[in-house]
Amino acid sequence: MLYPFSLLCVVAQFFRLSYEMTVYNPAATGTWVCDVPEATLGNVGCVSALNAYNNVRLQPPPLPSPMPATSFALTLPNQGQHMSGLSIPQRGDFYGFSIEMSVVEQVIGKSASFIQVPFLNLLATLADRANNVRIRVGGDTQEMASLVDGLPHNAMVANVNSAINGSINMGQTPTLEYTSELLYLLANVSSLVNVKWFLGIPMNDTTHFRLQIAELGDAVLGENVLGYQVGNAPDLYTLPQNYTVQDYFHEFGVMLDGIHNDEQIKHTSMLVAPSLQGTWKAEDLWATGYLDAYSTYIGVIAMEHYPDQNCAAEFPDGGFGPIKDPQVVFPNYLTHASGQQIVQPYLNTAGIAQQLGKEFMMFETNTASCGGFPGVSDSFASALWAVDYGLQMAYSNFTGALLHVRGQNVSYNPFTPPPTNLSLFEKWTVGPVMYSTLFVAEALGTSNTSRVVDLRANDGNEFTPAYAIYENDALARIALVNFMNEQDGAGSYNVMIAVGGDTVGEADATPPQVQVKYLLAPSVSEKDQITWANQTFGGRFAADGRLSGTEVIQTITCDQAANSCVVNVPAPGAALVFLSSGAQASETSKATHTYSTTAVTNPVATETVDPTALAHSNGNSGKFPLAGTSKGGANGTKRTLDSLFANWLPVLLGIVLYHW
Repeated sequence: MLYPFSLLCVVAQFFRLSYEMTVYNPAATGTWVCDVPEATLGNVGCVSALNAYNNVRLQPPPLPSPMPATSFALTLPNQGQHMSGLSIPQRGDFYGFSIEMSVVEQVIGKSASFIQVPFLNLLATLADRANNVRIRVGGDTQEMASLVDGLPHNAMVANVNSAINGSINMGQTPTLEYTSELLYLLANVSSLVNVKWFLGIPMNDTTHFRLQIAELGDAVLGENVLGYQVGNAPDLYTLPQNYTVQDYFHEFGVMLDGIHNDEQIKHTSMLVAPSLQGTWKAEDLWATGYLDAYSTYIGVIAMEHYPDQNCAAEFPDGGFGPIKDPQVVFPNYLTHASGQQIVQPYLNTAGIAQQLGKEFMMFETNTASCGGFPGVSDSFASALWAVDYGLQMAYSNFTGALLHVRGQNVSYNPFTPPPTNLSLFEKWTVGPVMYSTLFVAEALGTSNTSRVVDLRANDGNEFTPAYAIYENDALARIALVNFMNEQDGAGSYNVMIAVGGDTVGEADATPPQVQVKYLLAPSVSEKDQITWANQTFGGRFAADGRLSGTEVIQTITCDQAANSCVVNVPAPGAALVFLSSGAQASETSKATHTYSTTAVTNPVATETVDPTALAHSNGNSGKFPLAGTSKGGANGTKRTLDSLFANWLPVLLGIVLYHW
């Protein structure tokens, strides 16, 4: 995936009608001046020039013609031994996040002592349902990353627009420099929320290894490291020259020797590879003997895939052809066929991974590369798409998938911090796919025994997919998706669920009642009014990472005499049906430990801080001068709660942790 990193910023002058926004971009720098009323600051026109806050609203596709049946039956065995086609056991942390290395300061934290509190809250909300959260820090920018002793203004990460050495053409990806503070930041996040990390080892220069990320990862993060990705998307190395699978086979071996010979790297069998993005077929690489030669050292066989690309819009002169119309591609995300088509090329590799006893992950994915499609990637359609896609991957024996997170210039982010100079008074923006991670986590549960099957419901109709989840070999939950948008009162459907019965060799086992949680929005093009069980993160610039509202779990009484429960699925929407009180109780959200901070200073709601002092601490073209570089203890654990209070209170910038 090739793209520039347009990170930050909106420069807003308080109490004036004119706002100036500068986007910092290695390829092209532009400035927009917007004249808007003060009262509309939360939706300033110039902010909408950034894709993360675009105002594109699409027309929902018409209802299918012919319409699928809007009433159909599902008869399911109560025991998994009677259900064919079940997946391998899956975990609740199936969905995690892939965070581009260049945006760590904006998304995760400015230093080990300044963690972004909404980020902690979002992770805590997901971890509450999934036991833990898996996050990869890397992407294209990991290939150009180098550890340095320090950076100007005590920054932790900085883009350096220098010439690129080595054989990889990373397009307009900037060279990245980072300090050891980055690893201590990740360690402190893990001390607060149960987060595990994947880190990326650069592979752009196999004559001068840069293995410090793994050396520090082992030393600082210890068991919180899940693995090290060696190289990102090597099949894109072909762009400047004829780089072949044989070239990669050889260079990976060179990298492996360097890693194995580095005595500071302890976990040499936790590598993540090959991370192909689809230019090569996986089978062509396997034919080289790659897995035979290197599988001992690979813990995760990884792929990366986006179902579409919007590169012509981001690179008008990049040779990507005409710009795609989001309205035209919109229906492609409102069909069960999308997820099926994405996983199909990887089914053989999924089987190989099982034979080798390896994890098989979609290591980077989202709605579309090059930033997604405004109006599609940030609409409710993407939430429904990600629910279906995630469960389709689980059914197809992937063991996890990471939704990619970039900066302000993309529309697909699960969550986005406000532009730097709006962070004084604006909150975060949570994207629709964040809700999908909660749905999938609750669907799979925390027992690590859940097995998924695509029911090919309603005669396999592409607009009404359904999945059954068997936990500890017993039917526990059913996920139902409705991709249709209600028009003239039509579009919703009813499912008659029957459990057991003579047709499956079991006695009737339909429970007296079921509980249902709904993922809903007014339309598939909706961006803000999205709820999961009646709770919401809030609209644009309104999220602090915590769900608000009263959780609503609907109870539906079943007709045991008829062995049937009727569940309605609104259009559009998704329903998670709990077949037993135990299955529902185990996944009901608990009292999530969330966080608050005095670093965000809204004078209406929090402590007041001198705006001049805060302005000086939260700008500098996206390079935040708040980082600290002291290493603390050998494993980084000493720089946790005590250091948070000690470092932040003197400057009125600290995380105040308490049970909300």
